[in-house]
Amino acid sequence: MAEQVADYVLHRLTEWGVERVYGYPGDGINGMLGAFDRAEGSPEFIQTRHEEMAAFMACAHAKFTGEVGVCAATSGPGAIHLLNGLYDAKLDHQPVVAIVGQQKRLAQGTHYQQEVNLENLFSDVSEFCQIVMAPGQMRHVIDRAFKTALTTRGVATIIVPEDVQEAEAVPSPPKEHGSVYSSVGWSRPRVLPNKKELQKAARILNEGERVAMLVGQGAADARAELVETAELLGAGVAKALLGREVLPDDLPFVTGPIGLLGSKASDEMIMNCDTLFMIGTSFPYAEWLPDEGSCKGVEIDIDGRMIGIRYPMDAHLVGDAKETLRELIPLLERKEDRSWREQIEENVRAWDAVMAKRAGQSFEGKVNPQAVAHEVSPLLPDGAILTADSGSATNWWARHIKVRDGMRASLSGTLATMGPGVPYAIAAKFAYPDRPVICFVGDGAFQMNGMNEMLTVKRYADRLGGSPPLVFAVFNNRDLNQVTWEQRAMGGDPKFKGSQSIPDFPYAKYAELCGLKGVYCDEPDKVTSAWKEALASDRPVVLEFVVDDEIAPIPPHIMKDQAKKTLKAGLRDPQKIGMAARGFRQKLTEMYESMPGRKHDS
Repeated sequence: MAEQVADYVLHRLTEWGVERVYGYPGDGINGMLGAFDRAEGSPEFIQTRHEEMAAFMACAHAKFTGEVGVCAATSGPGAIHLLNGLYDAKLDHQPVVAIVGQQKRLAQGTHYQQEVNLENLFSDVSEFCQIVMAPGQMRHVIDRAFKTALTTRGVATIIVPEDVQEAEAVPSPPKEHGSVYSSVGWSRPRVLPNKKELQKAARILNEGERVAMLVGQGAADARAELVETAELLGAGVAKALLGREVLPDDLPFVTGPIGLLGSKASDEMIMNCDTLFMIGTSFPYAEWLPDEGSCKGVEIDIDGRMIGIRYPMDAHLVGDAKETLRELIPLLERKEDRSWREQIEENVRAWDAVMAKRAGQSFEGKVNPQAVAHEVSPLLPDGAILTADSGSATNWWARHIKVRDGMRASLSGTLATMGPGVPYAIAAKFAYPDRPVICFVGDGAFQMNGMNEMLTVKRYADRLGGSPPLVFAVFNNRDLNQVTWEQRAMGGDPKFKGSQSIPDFPYAKYAELCGLKGVYCDEPDKVTSAWKEALASDRPVVLEFVVDDEIAPIPPHIMKDQAKKTLKAGLRDPQKIGMAARGFRQKLTEMYESMPGRKHDS
């Protein structure tokens, strides 16, 4: 039998280095499924439980490997299901290629079953979207999709009608007018700002007496250069959530996360700096950045469309972070006055003390969710990959986990959607089977779609299990907790049980039903032992912590308006007594550790 277009697609994917495609079957991609069978695992089709999960896994593959992630779905509803995961890739600037089916060419335009205008549907999420109407198109459409995804760090979508999938392949189109001949291959460009702007940036940074650096995932390859720059400038470094792994948290001048989920040390540094230096981040929240005009600004970003749109900058360095810093460093002067750096490091030590004491508090015999993250941090194996979902558990993941050198960490940063924590972890384990992978997920996100993917883990347990471990830590508080606190602080409304309370469920027992290991903990003094048991497992683990839902994710500084609304909500809230007791003790801890003259051990 002659090679079909579908077979050629998989052959071309392997030439682009693709080893696995995440997806879910449907008759709109029957031709592709037959080709996957014939390909015998090169590339491999990984069956998820839902197309959205396939797109999340493709995004995670891109995040953790730097390669293009690939997902596939059938026409109509299957294609629609991909969208949330693809938007996660778009907003976090990750190269992903989606391959979706479509009705036969003959049927298009007839309002046929499952016929959706996929080009319109994917037009916003995609940097490149093309329907393949002739077999000879397939070669250059695939090549352009990969080149576009890599160049724009975005999503490219290939739409293949059923009859095109099953048609005879045309690896090389006829040499005639209209034909093009594409190639496999791409290289990352070297992008540098102009010298005058570099000199301007250096002058501003040299003149600054209190320089604060804010870094994101765009600076991931510039670790050594960031450390050298911070040392020269006597600066501290705060990290956007997508930049958690850029610098290890055990460096004394790294202040940790910034923003609502951030640290007091980051907040103090950013609010008191006279020069803000942003590198590879588009952190958007103005309330956590300096007041306009209060300081000078320098920014490095590879995308000129995004530079100087978060804070008014005085120097705009459009370029790759690593390459730009290499050009900038020789122009910087080492600051002899180290008092600003010393104050930053003392603030970091004070915040660490606050975190330890907050995590050590328990109320009414309930597990403190902060302790779940705090106690595992020193236990994490070297090289661990950490994923997080969106919810109140993300606060504790951001604040209490110390990311060490060699660790990886990511989450849905810009879309901040519920649901990616589990598929991120699965994709990370497929990509790095010899590394430990730990997912932090709330019970809301786990119920939404994470539980189903335990069946995916079961299906591939021979590859996802064993040692080092794959652990899904579930924060069971029977509440959509982050939104509950946002209702109080932003809406001034008490907790609305009708929308916020969710069913209790035995997650650890469910894991055992799936053939996985379940570990259950509802006692404060057993948190560490529960983690040790999970991390020593030779099977994938669902580690269920029944945690206190009344501990607020207190921001580094409390906005006056939010304080008023929280107080108003608290007067009518069904949990007002617990909220008040916990909030007072947690805030009192911070006030005590921040007292003037109090010193903290490193």
